[in-house]
Amino acid sequence: MRKTLISLLLILPWMASAQDTIPSFSLDQAISYALEHNYSAINASRDIIDAQKQKWETIADGLPQISGAVSYQNQLKQPVAQIPAEFFGGEPGTYQEVVFGQAQSMSATATLTQQIFDGSYIVGVQATKTFLEYSQNNKEKTELDVRKAVVEAYGNVLLARESVLISERNKATLEENLYETKRIYENGLGDEESVDQLQITLSTVDNQLKNARRMEEITLQMLNLVLGLPIESPTVLTENLDDLTQSKIDLGLIDSEFNIENNVDYKMAANLNQQRALELKLAKSYALPTLNAFVNYGGNSFSDNFNFLNSGQQWFGSSILGIDLNIPIFSSLKRSASTQRAKIALEKAKTQFTEAQAQIRLQLESAKSDYILAIEQYGTYKDNLELAERIEKKNQIKYSEGLATSFELRQAQTQLYTSQQEYLQSMVDVINKKTELENILNQ
Repeated sequence: MRKTLISLLLILPWMASAQDTIPSFSLDQAISYALEHNYSAINASRDIIDAQKQKWETIADGLPQISGAVSYQNQLKQPVAQIPAEFFGGEPGTYQEVVFGQAQSMSATATLTQQIFDGSYIVGVQATKTFLEYSQNNKEKTELDVRKAVVEAYGNVLLARESVLISERNKATLEENLYETKRIYENGLGDEESVDQLQITLSTVDNQLKNARRMEEITLQMLNLVLGLPIESPTVLTENLDDLTQSKIDLGLIDSEFNIENNVDYKMAANLNQQRALELKLAKSYALPTLNAFVNYGGNSFSDNFNFLNSGQQWFGSSILGIDLNIPIFSSLKRSASTQRAKIALEKAKTQFTEAQAQIRLQLESAKSDYILAIEQYGTYKDNLELAERIEKKNQIKYSEGLATSFELRQAQTQLYTSQQEYLQSMVDVINKKTELENILNQ
């Protein structure tokens, strides 16, 4: 008993800690969490950092560069040269074999280079700004996509859970009907067809319930994936489908002022135009000369043995200052063809930009229409569900009193089940369509 008590005391803190770590989200909390932990959102943030590093990498190309070089040579077999022997007092016409220099040598040089003018460098620096803007726009679009994915996944989990609850209630009602009908049939007061009709309906609803339970698990795993959580995490959703739908009905959103320049697709299309314009400038810059300067300083040392690191070793210094000028003269019209291609790409980008603006405005009108339709269908299906419930209830009473056949009851039940699913789906549509409209408006 004492050991059991001790074990329980040890386990309880762990259980409390485990419960504290179970993630729990409202829809807004889920969106906020996903924007920080979603895999695509994380990589989009990394892309911005990468673009910033690339910007500095390009800028650094035009700043002073210092490089060093060290060279060591050991002539294992020195070359021999012949010179006239008379230089050394020998007989004319004869030659003396001579070895020049010492066997080992070392040189060390430091070089400073500075770019003075390069048209492609100027364009490259301008392009880094455009590329950074592209990365920021891409991150914004990724966040909108993540937001939309979270809303859809969150709504699908709530839909699956509501489907399970409704199917369980439908199954319980059918099992009660089937039980009573069997009793009546066994007492000789009913027909076998009534039992069979109810059995068919019950089997269908039972399959729907099993599928709904599987979908509840799958949709929760999909939500965890979008959130950046382990897919097996027992995530808790703090909102219900009906309340969330009511909060998403806002017809004032239809009349919201639309500034197309806030739309992320517009920003990305404009960014593409800037990139193509810079590519044209880059193609033209290749026809300009480039000018670079350099200065170096170095030393050479010679010896028969490796003693170059000794303090008394003699080094002979040297230094060079120079300027390199490269002037493009003739490229067999290669540069001209490249420039013309860049012009064509820019004109295509301008056309795509015009098309993108028209598509965005069309998407806006379509999203408004879809949102209005979703709200209208939600109201219609809600009314239809109330009617279907009344019809099914009346047929239940009639059937129990022998005034309606099992076929008529099954028709009323099937109509009810269809209305239930249409109503649930209409709520999810309201939530999703509002999110799509908000994404276009960038709200």
